[in-house]
Amino acid sequence: MPAALVAASRPLPEDRRVSGPTRTGLEGASSEPATRGIGSVRLLGVEVANATRGEACGILEDWARARDGRTHAVSIVNAHTLNLAWEDPAYRAVLGRSAVVFADGTGTRIAARLRGVELRDNLVGTDLVPELFERMAPRGCRVYLLGATAETVERAARHVEATWGATVAGFHHGYVLDEPAASEAADRIAASGADLLLVGMGNPLQEIWIDRHRARLGVPVAIGVGGLFDHWGGNLRRAAPWVRRLGVEWVQILLQQPGRKWRRYLLGNPIFLARALRDRSTRHPSAG
Repeated sequence: MPAALVAASRPLPEDRRVSGPTRTGLEGASSEPATRGIGSVRLLGVEVANATRGEACGILEDWARARDGRTHAVSIVNAHTLNLAWEDPAYRAVLGRSAVVFADGTGTRIAARLRGVELRDNLVGTDLVPELFERMAPRGCRVYLLGATAETVERAARHVEATWGATVAGFHHGYVLDEPAASEAADRIAASGADLLLVGMGNPLQEIWIDRHRARLGVPVAIGVGGLFDHWGGNLRRAAPWVRRLGVEWVQILLQQPGRKWRRYLLGNPIFLARALRDRSTRHPSAG
């Protein structure tokens, strides 16, 4: 059983704010569908947007500005995520209810290529979210961080403000799966006035949590970011740029967390490729 699930029944301490609850100037933009004109491809039953990083950031910024009363759930899928979705129709349905799904990693690029589509960018959260901050922070951006341990998420929050100048509206550890902890956390997020919610619980917990609680979150954009807080909190080192260019950043993660990740990568990656080969002719992609 995942550690977060075991610990979810722990008492929920007060969340902490790095900065005060002032509003930003993000309201008021058009709420026209931001994904119009972006192609997609269906990978193992999940519709994945074929966007560049700039287009992806533009979509997310447009939603944050619009404040149309909806919470746009954003999922970022890699080979592991798609393996889980293949095995669990309920989780696949959760991903299908996302406002947009972005692709991360070499596995998704190979799977898309098997469907006759060349993905235009690698939208890994460790690159996508910082670029989104760089775009939004100069005009005002409030973010709430939910996930990891209390110590890690606090360090991550400090890192966000020091590095990108975004305002951290609040942060809380990720042990909030059960009630009443989950509802209390959702209410605090809604009261924070955040423009972006980053949920770092790992797959599938983070997407399920967002899907289950988004009606009460009161935040325009909620993104599942996996282990991003471990990077920002100093628990993980990012792979060198040349490793990332080769598309093998997963090797760096495996070396740092072999006990946690060996099954995902050493067994999961070959299984994913076999499934992608089987899936390639089941349905034509709707790529643009």
